[in-house]
This record gives sequence, C-alpha cells and structure tokens, in this order.
Amino acid sequence: MTEATAASVGDFPDEAELRETIRRKVEAAGTSFYWAMRMLPAERRNGMYAVYAFCREVDDIADDDGVPAEHRRSALAEWRQDIDALYAGARPRNFVALALREPIEQFHLRHGDFHAVIDGMEMDAEAICAPDFATLDLYCARVAAAVGHLSVHVFGDSGADAHDVADALGRALQLTNILRDLDEDAQRGRLYLPREILERHGIPPDPRAVLRHPALPAACRELAAMALRRFDEAGQAMARCSRRAMRPAAVMGAFYRANLEALLAADWRDPSARVSLSKSQKLWLVLRHGLI
Repeated sequence: MTEATAASVGDFPDEAELRETIRRKVEAAGTSFYWAMRMLPAERRNGMYAVYAFCREVDDIADDDGVPAEHRRSALAEWRQDIDALYAGARPRNFVALALREPIEQFHLRHGDFHAVIDGMEMDAEAICAPDFATLDLYCARVAAAVGHLSVHVFGDSGADAHDVADALGRALQLTNILRDLDEDAQRGRLYLPREILERHGIPPDPRAVLRHPALPAACRELAAMALRRFDEAGQAMARCSRRAMRPAAVMGAFYRANLEALLAADWRDPSARVSLSKSQKLWLVLRHGLI
C-alpha cells in the first residue's frame, strides 16, 4: 500500500499544502516529464503534477512484485472507486486523488481516461508476455495514450487534433519505453515485444531468452520503425493544434525520439545498457522545441 493510500481523511493537507506535497512527489521522481511540465503556467502545471502523481501511484501498485497480483488488483480497484467518487462529487480516500478534483473541474478531464489508465495497470499486474499486436496496441492506448488525452486538456487544447496527438504520441512514447526497458522488464517476467515480430525472427516468447537471442536487434528495429511512424503521425497532428498548448508535447516527443535514435544507434547489442539523455541534451531540446 502506498503512503498516499494509507493516509486517513484526517491526515489530508489543506489545498496549498496538498499542491506542494504533489509537487515534491513529482520532483522526487526525476522524470523527463518534469521538464515539459515546468513550461506550463502555474495552474496548468499544478494540474499536470496531479495527473502525473496519479499515474505514478497506480504504476507503483502494478509494479510492486512483492505483493500478490490479487492484492494489486484490489488496490487498483480502490483507485477506480476514488476516481468515481471525484466525479460523483464525493471525497476520495487517497490524497493524491483529492489533488485531481480541481484539475478535473477546471480542465474538463474525462472520466473514462482515468479508468483506461487503471485498466492498463491491471494488464501490467498480470505480467504481460509477448502480446499480439492488438493486445499491445490496447495496452499502449491505456497506459500512454489515455494519459495523453488527460494531458492535452490540461495543456489547453482539447480539440480533435489534440486528441490525435495523444493517440499517436502516447503510442510512440510507450513503444520507446518498451525498447528501452527490455532488461528491466525481463527481470519482472514481462515481455512487451509483440508475438508476431518474435515469430518472424524465430525468437521464443521467453523474457530472458529474448535478451540473449542474436535476432533481437532486428526485432527491435522493426518495432522501432513502428514507433517512428507514430512520432511522425503525432508531429502532423501537432501542426494542426495550438502551438502554445502543444509545447510540452513537442518537448516530450523530442526527448523520446532522441532516446529512440540513441537506442537504434546502440542497436540493442547490450540490452542491459541504459540509454538516456544528458542534462545538456535535454536543455537543448527544450530550447529547440519548447520556445518556438
């Protein structure tokens, strides 16, 4: 159980303290998303902090391998109840959920998008292994595109084109995560590379066997090509949106595309080697894509 879930109603901070607590949680996470969120005006930034904190809470539940799957499902069900409580005008039990109340009302965040994220975390709690293309796409839609749908409302553009950005960019980011985290996922017994690609390259659908297989780089390049197409689709949709509103999305897209290009350059010769951007690279990308 997370610290936020354990808090009783009497332990909830006031609004200012709540915002500050959420901000500290986001900063402590050390996420690349923090760079993009910092570009937003204060109210929208606080809204994104609350959305990100929610995502971290449910992700931590799904990833807690020391807890039986049924307990993780129960904890995620409690989060679903808290989201429902917010939309019913009731008080949730979790103080991170309480931090969502204001952005939900102010930015018209969609109830179903929160549920989709939780649905994706339930898929993770069951330890996904070599899903088919359709299942992988559903997973990406839930854990990433749904977050994008919430985000574009907070950014300030909730039009159809902005939701097209969320669909394409969310999938691009999640596919990049999959290609970056092969070793970490294998240690959890997870394998997100699609079954069809593995079969094409003669790779058994076993998380640890995949890491040692000589055809792994070719399989990863095939999935990377799919991610690059999604980045391109996101860029085309972004060009039809409010430029100001899409600045955080443009920065995140630039960060992740640069990560994917670094992975392609390394060609998955050592799946355990962590590929990441330096602080100076991130700053350059912020200047290039966030200040236009």
